[in-house]
Amino acid sequence: MPTTCSERTAHGLSRRQFLHIGGAFGLTLPQFLWASSLRASEQRRNADKSCIFIILSGGLSHIDTFDPKPDAPLEIRGPYQTIPTRTPGLRLTQMFPRLARCSDLYCMVRSMSHDDTVHVTAAHTMLTGQPDGRSSNDSPMIGSLVSKFRPSVNMPSHVWLHNMKTGTNKVPKYLSGLSRIGYGHAPLRVGYELDNPSSPDFRFGAFDPPAEVSQDRLGDRFELLKRVESTSALGNNTASDTHRVFQDKARDLVTGPAAQRAFNLNREPDRVRDRYGRHPLGQYTLMARRLIEAGVRIVTVTAWPGLAPGETTPTITQVWDMHGDRYTGRDTMYGNGPFGMKWSLPRLDQAVSALLEDLHARGMLDNTFVALISEFGRTPQFENDGKGRGHWPQCYSGILAGCGIGRGALYGASDRRGAYVANGRAISHVDFGATLYYALGIPPETRYGPDGFSFRVSDGEPVRELFG
Repeated sequence: MPTTCSERTAHGLSRRQFLHIGGAFGLTLPQFLWASSLRASEQRRNADKSCIFIILSGGLSHIDTFDPKPDAPLEIRGPYQTIPTRTPGLRLTQMFPRLARCSDLYCMVRSMSHDDTVHVTAAHTMLTGQPDGRSSNDSPMIGSLVSKFRPSVNMPSHVWLHNMKTGTNKVPKYLSGLSRIGYGHAPLRVGYELDNPSSPDFRFGAFDPPAEVSQDRLGDRFELLKRVESTSALGNNTASDTHRVFQDKARDLVTGPAAQRAFNLNREPDRVRDRYGRHPLGQYTLMARRLIEAGVRIVTVTAWPGLAPGETTPTITQVWDMHGDRYTGRDTMYGNGPFGMKWSLPRLDQAVSALLEDLHARGMLDNTFVALISEFGRTPQFENDGKGRGHWPQCYSGILAGCGIGRGALYGASDRRGAYVANGRAISHVDFGATLYYALGIPPETRYGPDGFSFRVSDGEPVRELFG
């Protein structure tokens, strides 16, 4: 049976192996206890690590954003010029002046790669970090496994900001795989369409007690419920203990002020809210920072920039799906419409740069893993008379930061057309998931399941070269 992380020493040896070596080399009990304390200290450090996972639903065009090809023909490179960054050898398109100025805080990855061109299944493998998106679709989401192995204290462990339709429109995939680990690890979902924190009257009231029930009466009800359950037969078994843990957490959320404060963006100064941007993506990333600061372990953000000019209701939240047939007349993917980059890229630049700079200024970036990726990229060639680009998973880009990820770094490279990985390791969704777990101190080989053993957290291999 593979050794679990709790059975390993700080040096990765199993306890049996460690004792065997100790016996051979005269290890004393105090020395063994010292080594065990190192392991416990490492676990405590890992327990403080968190994640903000930003999903560019639909498939961001890497060539028009993070991996420009200024020397390629116009029909490949597009109309944008490139600008330098603080990272030697890294240039971005002109639409990202703020991300260029803070490139010393993140690693640009240009070798994401897989072979799935279908939104639903590619998004599912991205969100689960497992290669079963085309078949069973029953792996837990990354956030649910982080919730299981790095649970929060007196806060939700996993919060999902804004609805995501790609990869979740057939089945409620937010609940994927929870039969393997328990439905208590489902994400707490916040925001839907126009009901989001960019709206002046938005208020998250999930933790509010009933209007007719005072805090004192609510406390009395919880206490009465606890007494009743303690006298029942159910109160003596493991299931009851687990239930009581969730009940205590529910009580803390409803009656305590911490959760209400974390979700309340009105507590932020106007200048901070303006810095992130008064649009859904900006306010969600600000909320993500507040939630991590309050103790939430992982926040998943659907990167919806909000309504495009002229829109009154959302066309779709996967605004990064920029096919040529999305556009009519003279409009293109470079325009101001619902699938246009003229309005969406500045909002992405504003929100993500504000988040990275804010985490750094608050000393949070060392313990907060930030990932910004799509399910795939876009084709080097334009489609429909040069108006848009199709799905392209063979090579695309993303941003990683925090938890030891190298800062001011550039990892991997595409060929001259941006079509295939030309240098560096090709990073699949499976390896991305393993890297995220590794950053949070969750060994990918950790086992779980109803029997505690049937499944691995990840079948991928962490990309250790990304860490400085």
